[in-house]
Amino acid sequence: MKQALIVSFMTVVAAAAAGCSFAVRDAEMYRNDTAALFETKRADIKSCYDAELKRNPRAKGDVTVSFLVLEDTGRVVDVVVDKASTTASDEIASCVVDAIDGLVLTPPDERKGKGRFTWTFEAEAGAPPPA
Repeated sequence: MKQALIVSFMTVVAAAAAGCSFAVRDAEMYRNDTAALFETKRADIKSCYDAELKRNPRAKGDVTVSFLVLEDTGRVVDVVVDKASTTASDEIASCVVDAIDGLVLTPPDERKGKGRFTWTFEAEAGAPPPA
């Protein structure tokens, strides 16, 4: 499995969160922190692909998702597969969504995050790249 971490953008939409202790990330920090959070699910995402390889040894493709990171809790929500950009099987895509939905970015940010993330799966690469 080869990961193409954050191929699009990580924009930050302003939202007030007065009186709470939150991080204030710029777009690059938000992108990096979200990538690190998703990295914690590397083994789960690899198992999605490994299960598909058992059914189809030539399985490969991309899974692209969009999502929100809530400003009050840091929770990853509204994870949706971008069907137009996703070429991997529906089973892999669904498994990836299940793996990342509900993760929590800590500390939360004052701003809601909106992101897009792509994983690339290749039959030739049986193991994920080193962290």
